[in-house]
Amino acid sequence: MTDTLHHHSEGPATGPALLLGPSLGTSTALWDSVAPELSTTFRTVRWDLPGHGGSPAGLIGPDATVGQLGALVLDMADSLGLDRFHYAGVSLGGAVGLWLAVHHPERVDRLSVICSSAHFGPAGPWHERASLVRRLGTGPVAKTAPARWFTPGFTRPALVDDLRRTDPQAYAACCDALAAFDLREELVSIRVPTLVVAGRQDPATPPAHAREIADAVPHAALIELADASHLAPAERPMAVLAALRTHFAAPGHGPGMAVRRRVLSDSHVDSAQSRTTPFTARFQDFITRYAWGEIWTDPTLSRRERSLVTLTALVAHGHLEELALHVRAAPRNGLSPDEIGAVLLQSAVYCGVPAANAAFAVAQRVLEEEGAL
Repeated sequence: MTDTLHHHSEGPATGPALLLGPSLGTSTALWDSVAPELSTTFRTVRWDLPGHGGSPAGLIGPDATVGQLGALVLDMADSLGLDRFHYAGVSLGGAVGLWLAVHHPERVDRLSVICSSAHFGPAGPWHERASLVRRLGTGPVAKTAPARWFTPGFTRPALVDDLRRTDPQAYAACCDALAAFDLREELVSIRVPTLVVAGRQDPATPPAHAREIADAVPHAALIELADASHLAPAERPMAVLAALRTHFAAPGHGPGMAVRRRVLSDSHVDSAQSRTTPFTARFQDFITRYAWGEIWTDPTLSRRERSLVTLTALVAHGHLEELALHVRAAPRNGLSPDEIGAVLLQSAVYCGVPAANAAFAVAQRVLEEEGAL
């Protein structure tokens, strides 16, 4: 039997890691309408609580704590080679995120806490639910789950079925963890950028719980979603997706950004990032992660050789504005003005004289501006 949480990874291996935590009684399926879209940018890792989905039930026992769940998440991250990661979690999964941000801030880059709380109310009702499930299984709580999870008229039967299939002993142990959880006094110590998301019609963790977190965590942001109850990623996936994309798409992470800055200069990259809007954010992330993080970092060609190839390609396609950018960058990649001129002269043979003529005009202007001619 594996001693690691069951998880599902998708997205680029070189993308920034984003761990997605579940609510009590749900599985990785909670993120089905959100994770595939996030994985166009991030290396998303969805995980199952013990006894939920594909995770072994024996990973926790009676009197479990959220800290024990957090330790299991860290073990999973270690097994995947993830030293640092973004984290988003729903309900109990959100509580795990808060615990990680308090006790292991060196592992968390950014945090989002969704339909969750720093304290889930008196311990008594949780112990009563744990006792009920240990005696009768998860059937009784599955019967009442839609009223706790969804707004009237909305449901996701597959998620309720997941609850019915959850191991009763592991579910009860998670109830024990919720009963003992109280991080209210420690919220002020959280320093990672934090987004709190609340469902306006959530009876399990009402918006007041979200406001308590947002008020206590320094500089935290708060979003309340209309027409959403406890399982917001299932009920309002596009709203959750938009919020997470904006929160986690901060520039500056990954090897691509470092290479982009070395080749194009800090001033250029800072200017490009300052013009980024929600409409262009995914494209900026794409070129940083893929063009700069995978292609320009490939050691098969030197940076000097890549500069030569890039100049030729830009001349061939007549991308003069982009050509000016890469002529300015070429000396940082080891090219002299004479070598730049030689590239443009050869392009006259293979790309055409008119194209080379326009390219020479651009290159002369740029090199004169830079004081290289």
